[in-house]
Amino acid sequence: MTLADQPAIALLEFGSIAFGVRAGDAMVKRAPVEIAYAGTVHPGNYLILVAGDVACVDEAYQAGLEAGTETLLDRLFLPAVHPEVIRALLGRRGARSGEALGMIETRTVAAIIGAADCGLKGAEVSLVEIRLADRIGGKGYCAFSGPLAEVEAAVEAAVERLASPETLIADVVIPQFHDEMLANIEASSEFWTRLKQEVG
Repeated sequence: MTLADQPAIALLEFGSIAFGVRAGDAMVKRAPVEIAYAGTVHPGNYLILVAGDVACVDEAYQAGLEAGTETLLDRLFLPAVHPEVIRALLGRRGARSGEALGMIETRTVAAIIGAADCGLKGAEVSLVEIRLADRIGGKGYCAFSGPLAEVEAAVEAAVERLASPETLIADVVIPQFHDEMLANIEASSEFWTRLKQEVG
């Protein structure tokens, strides 16, 4: 079974690698989740993602919270995760599907995954991309595309969903997104990668 086959996910984000490893161990000992991924991300934080049926994921999530509260930065439990979120987490970029682009930027990985899920469920939009932590200073961002009114609704729903408003860095909606900037977004959001593509 792959991540895409799972109905529920949970993610815990720690400021300590040691506490994160301890929490991950407690999670997989508590419940038989189908999938467990764990590891470091910038800037020295630790993520644990578990997936499987709702009851097992919830049990593992609770165990992780109990074991790692000292350095917990953020947390997320999605009992019915949107399939486009999983696609984006697996590194598959979506195509722009409308006139407008909306972006959410947060201080934590958990916050941006939850915001992306809520935006997709709250409006008729496509998820162009999710970027998480590494090489962006531990932050996260996502981009939605679609008709202007739908993108505005998605961004509004995503911001309202944030459990901790202080995790929000920015939310923007850009109507009539220009094709030249779109080429940059669709090619790569990293400046040096984009430049290397141009010079060969």
